[in-house]
Amino acid sequence: MCVAEIHLTPVAIPDKPLLNCKGVHQPYALRTVIEVICDDGTVGLGESYGSIKALDGLRRAAPALIGLDPFHLHELKSRVIAALPGGGGINAKSAVADHKLTDVVTSAFEVPCLDIQGKLLGRPVADLLGGAVRSGVPFSAYLFFKFAAHIGEASDEWGEVLTPDAMVGEARKMVETYGFRSLKLKGGVLHPGLEIETILKLREAFPNHPLRIDPNGGWTVETAINIAHKLENVLEYLEDPVIGMDQMAKVAAATPIPLATNMIVLEFDQIAEAFRTNAVKIVLSDHHYWGGLRASTHLGKICETLGLGVSMHSNSHLGITLAAMIHVAAATPNLSFDCDTHYPWTGVDVIEGEPFAFRAGKLDLPIGPGLGVSLDRQKLAVLSAHYEETAMKERDDTAYMKLFDPAYERRVPRW
Repeated sequence: MCVAEIHLTPVAIPDKPLLNCKGVHQPYALRTVIEVICDDGTVGLGESYGSIKALDGLRRAAPALIGLDPFHLHELKSRVIAALPGGGGINAKSAVADHKLTDVVTSAFEVPCLDIQGKLLGRPVADLLGGAVRSGVPFSAYLFFKFAAHIGEASDEWGEVLTPDAMVGEARKMVETYGFRSLKLKGGVLHPGLEIETILKLREAFPNHPLRIDPNGGWTVETAINIAHKLENVLEYLEDPVIGMDQMAKVAAATPIPLATNMIVLEFDQIAEAFRTNAVKIVLSDHHYWGGLRASTHLGKICETLGLGVSMHSNSHLGITLAAMIHVAAATPNLSFDCDTHYPWTGVDVIEGEPFAFRAGKLDLPIGPGLGVSLDRQKLAVLSAHYEETAMKERDDTAYMKLFDPAYERRVPRW
């Protein structure tokens, strides 16, 4: 058995005007839906980034994988590396961190190969990763300050969220709708004093929910330390308050709040320095840029050995990615914290049947072999048409923010 065909379909999924330290989300988020078809007709599904560099890497690597045995994942990586000499990163200049192209592309094709393996064996992907240690995977509410609507559109169902009180309202809706039992705030947007007030009001409204805040490196070391002092005994952890290993170490030395990251520990060779400098206590995995689902479980084992916590990062995504996240999270014994997900903000999908449904903030492991999801051709066609119709081919939160505020300047750190 071998890979006979690979189909790559870039899609644009509607997004909300969610604010972050670089600006605001554009009307669409870009993804690529991947179908790997074997010579016996077995189809494996995957999903990855849809940015220019990532899509180009996927397209260049795909021909090299024809003839690959889908069980030979070491060879998969070797073929990807050979097909992408020089590698490079995938992110646009407007991004705060970058991801290695060869890791991203390897992961993008590893997931459908594991889906194929599971279908051939009649076993879920989690079993291929060592077996599920939990049937339900807990997720946190991902809270964003946001504008009421995209330019020229009516207010969306979430409305404007630009104050601490409005954020409490957003959190209530998330908790009531999805049952989330922990809350994560995307910070680095409002003045630090207002974001401190927001966290304190969330604590008052949700006394038993673990709280975390992630400004994506939007603060200086001094600001981060000041905020940490005011939120001691309030935060579960503080994620990427500053940019850079040395800067994180300085903040870590000044507060008992554990620091988490998905921006300064992105690859395996960065773990040792983070441990040596005591810069982080929690690593947020993400199979898209760590090299795949198996690499993510390896990351979990390394973190367990070093006494580091493990959680899971998220970006705007569809149900194929979410299924992969659930499988790897279910098979990671030392998953220490509720995972991130943008899924409640998405509102559309390409999988057949009903969208994933959160119960008490958890998602059950999909039923069936492989990933446990299948592709809805009609839904895929709609999102593919969005991609063809939109002029957007790269994410640029800063450029879009300038349409709301022409005087806006990208500054990281901002506060």
